[in-house]
Amino acid sequence: MRQFPGLNRLAAWLIPVQSGDTSLTRQGLQRLLLLRAFVTGASCAGLFALMLFPGLDVPGGFIAGLVAAIVVSILLGYWHLNLSRPIGNTELFLHILVDVVFLVLLLLNTGGVGNPLISYLLVLLAVTATLLPRAFVNSFAVGSILIYTFFLLLDLSAEQNMPGMSGNAQDMFELHLVGMWVIFVVSAVLITVFISAMAIAVRDREHHLAEARENEMRNEQLVAIGTLAAGTAHALGTPLSTMAVILNDLDDPERENLEGDSVKQEIGLLREQVSRCKHSINQLIRYYHKDDPSARERVTLARFAADIQDYILNVHPAARVEFKLAAEPETPLDVEPSLRHAVINIIENGIKAARKTVDVDYALDPEDARNLLISVTDDGPGIPEEVLERIGEPFVSRRKDSMGLGIFLANAALRRAGGNIEMFNRQAGGALTLIRLPLTSEAVS
Repeated sequence: MRQFPGLNRLAAWLIPVQSGDTSLTRQGLQRLLLLRAFVTGASCAGLFALMLFPGLDVPGGFIAGLVAAIVVSILLGYWHLNLSRPIGNTELFLHILVDVVFLVLLLLNTGGVGNPLISYLLVLLAVTATLLPRAFVNSFAVGSILIYTFFLLLDLSAEQNMPGMSGNAQDMFELHLVGMWVIFVVSAVLITVFISAMAIAVRDREHHLAEARENEMRNEQLVAIGTLAAGTAHALGTPLSTMAVILNDLDDPERENLEGDSVKQEIGLLREQVSRCKHSINQLIRYYHKDDPSARERVTLARFAADIQDYILNVHPAARVEFKLAAEPETPLDVEPSLRHAVINIIENGIKAARKTVDVDYALDPEDARNLLISVTDDGPGIPEEVLERIGEPFVSRRKDSMGLGIFLANAALRRAGGNIEMFNRQAGGALTLIRLPLTSEAVS
């Protein structure tokens, strides 16, 4: 089957899909700003062409001021994109409403419902239906219909007071305007119903694909457990053989007159071999249970943070990692082993990338106080753009010596717990990783 890479890239641009760190709303805002710039440029070209006709009264001064305001809004939008913080649905909706305000101001001064640009409301409705939940879509659909109705009534009132138009011609023109309004309303309803449903279906499909990838990775982990079990059995062979030899020596009737120091030495060696066996078995048990969702434990945020801090400081004593707890220490949290492992993995990634320091902050999510927000900041070189777009997918890493499974597995563990990961490059240099985890409503007993 023939491939069309250009069309594939266009589809990827028009329909952003969440991938790991890059949020759907952030991608949507990028597309919206580009769309705003394109529509503004095309409209300016069209209005400039109209100004060439001497009989048309085009409010050039007003349009110039409006274009300047739109350019400022685009620059502010890109500044917003460069901030090292997440973009929520409400913020994206407000950016879409900015387009609506500019469009309404333009229509008020350039013909109202007779201006073809009024149909741009349908484009903005389609963008809203693609990117935002149903509540935002319904609100925008109702608002766009009310805006069109307002301009329709305004134009109908103006037509009634217009001299020089026969009654029949006026009736036909009013019928034409009402017909356009009906088509607009039907189009808005169809977009609200069908495009919203299609967008939800696409998101569900991506969710199911992510679950399938997780299941595939879990199957690979089962194979890894089998390999680890075989290695553990091999590792147990040497100490068990040593213990068997020592026990045979102790049970040898020809060595009944063993001295106390010799016996203590043999017993010490036995204990050492038993410790080796226990260590090998515990490694296997820890690996087996690290992704078990049933192994959840309700702990306080202070204990969760302390466990992670102790691990990092013990395993990476030379690293400069600053921990800060800005939330209530007794905040309850449901934790499974894989969650600790996920957070530790992300902090270790920051340590490997950092030039000097890594900052780990625990706080409540400013957008939703029911979530814990863990910020991991490093002062490294940052994440290359080609890697940043695909981080969270398997076998993608910013380090050449890594298989690229750490962030993927961490993201999978956090999603199972109802959380997520977002990653950004900081303007001051380095990378910022945001981890969200849902908090528990009940206190720790």
